[in-house]
Amino acid sequence: MGTAGLPRKARIRRAGDFAVLRQASGRLGGRCFSVRYRHNELGHARLGLAISKRVSKRAVDRNRIKRLVRESFRRARHTLPPVDLMVMARDQACALPGAVLLAELDALWRKLPPLKREGDTSTMAC
Repeated sequence: MGTAGLPRKARIRRAGDFAVLRQASGRLGGRCFSVRYRHNELGHARLGLAISKRVSKRAVDRNRIKRLVRESFRRARHTLPPVDLMVMARDQACALPGAVLLAELDALWRKLPPLKREGDTSTMAC
């Protein structure tokens, strides 16, 4: 039986990848989260987390948010376009229950713009 975890290839680990996302990327935002995204050539989505102490001084709160984001991404990653995603939490995220946070993340994943396929000359992305 395979593991249900998030594989290593689905995570952003290098500081250079985070730096590129901070400088040149698209943005999405909600009440509790801000997402930066950028197309990648890997053919699958990758996730990076940036949950700072400004969100909460308590590590238990920050870790809870990280677990929820990873779980939401794990469920949706096969339906996402090939993008690098960096999720940053806002301080309101600590006060809300997990179901609300998961619903907001699912809405943000649906807002990601679909990317045009190679050689597509149409004006609409699919």
